[in-house]
Amino acid sequence: MSLDFETSVFKKEKISLSGTDEHIVRGGRDLFPLLSQAFAGVKQIGVIGWGSQGPAQAQNLRESLEGTDIRVAIGLREGSASIALAEAAGFSQADGTVGEMFSVIRESDVVIFLVSDAAQTSLYKEVFENLKDGATLGLSHGFLVGFLDSVGESFPKNINVVGVCPKGMGPSVRRLYVQGREVNGAGINASFAIEQDANGKAVDHALGWAVGVGSPIIFQTTLTDEYCSDIYGERGILLGAVHGIIETLFRRYCAQGLSEEQAFLNSAESITGPISKIISKHGLVEVYNQLDETGQGVFRSAYNASYGPAKDILLECYEEVASCNEIRSVIMAGSRHGQFPMGKIDGTQTWIVGEKVRASRDEDAIPIDPFTAGVYLATMVAQIDVLLEHDHSFSEVCNESVIEAVDSLNPYMHFKGVAHMVDNCSTTARLGSRKWAPRFDYNITQQAFVALDSGDAISSAPFEAFESHVVHDALAVCANLRPPVDISVVE
Repeated sequence: MSLDFETSVFKKEKISLSGTDEHIVRGGRDLFPLLSQAFAGVKQIGVIGWGSQGPAQAQNLRESLEGTDIRVAIGLREGSASIALAEAAGFSQADGTVGEMFSVIRESDVVIFLVSDAAQTSLYKEVFENLKDGATLGLSHGFLVGFLDSVGESFPKNINVVGVCPKGMGPSVRRLYVQGREVNGAGINASFAIEQDANGKAVDHALGWAVGVGSPIIFQTTLTDEYCSDIYGERGILLGAVHGIIETLFRRYCAQGLSEEQAFLNSAESITGPISKIISKHGLVEVYNQLDETGQGVFRSAYNASYGPAKDILLECYEEVASCNEIRSVIMAGSRHGQFPMGKIDGTQTWIVGEKVRASRDEDAIPIDPFTAGVYLATMVAQIDVLLEHDHSFSEVCNESVIEAVDSLNPYMHFKGVAHMVDNCSTTARLGSRKWAPRFDYNITQQAFVALDSGDAISSAPFEAFESHVVHDALAVCANLRPPVDISVVE
């Protein structure tokens, strides 16, 4: 994918990821004085919705724009329970910073549309009708773009359409921004995209938005690539795959005679704890390097056996996302929820045991289980390969398959539990995890484990490809672009 952009406000920087040049913008609080220039002529930014991203982005933008004449206003449905939450965060109906959704849209020069994916597909026509001529419509997910493509519709031609997509959930976006008050540059990296530029302001509005919400590194993508990689990623290693991998490993270890507590330590805790920390700071190969000779042999066997079954599911998943089938599935699921509300997973034995383990956790006692590491990294690299085969940029591949996992989601899952994440993330992600986690669970159980346990000859090609994979160089560059502090997950 070849992308480039021009900005008269921010400094563009070229980086090389595995021999491919890309351009980024570095954020930071020292750039906040440039926001008035980026948003020249903007009087109001309307943030529509108060779900996961809304509270974080609205509060961050409000603080970043202090001292300017630009107001941040929250748009909500009449009578919404979120009005009280927005007012508790310092926005107010009395001063006009909380208002009825469409009134706020009509009054705003930049509209950041952060309602749920399903709600976007039911509200978009009325939103389009209420946008100012020349307004900028901002999306933090490409779901609406995919939906419009699937039904043969498009955005009004008289508006800008941009994306700023933080590579983490809303609470992380807020938490790292707050940490950034003490350490400049602390924040969640984001991608940005220009879907439509009606008046030449789209790039600076998008970059101003990204800097304003605290993103330390801002890289370019398209909203089509973003929804493909994002919806795919959360069904893959970011959520669905890790959920399925832990379920199958937990059962396997229990069947091999480990206690339930030890089985959870060797599966979930090993992934969200030491394995993620090593990848975050030192890269994928270092997980293998830190094992002893016996452990390395176990890793290689698990990796070689798991790569193919994992990639089989990941390729199917990507095709379902790219064809918009997953988007249609999410919309149809929403229509069923009145009759069959989405359930929770935290009542099953794996996650009950996990709650006990976390309550008495000793971080030093969590092992780097070589078998777990082999299965997990094989799935992560298979996801990387599918994205690269579909021409996604290295920055997007690294963020959606590795960085978002080990620097944002896994630390939170380590603190609160995988089940908590599955039960409390966006509706689109929750649906995706429930749908695809069993596929990873069963395919790895039925193919990888059966091949290993029956003594079948398993090709060594996957691990050999892993050792020399082009992604390692890209991740080494990305490691220098990570936030200067680790996310604080303490509530």
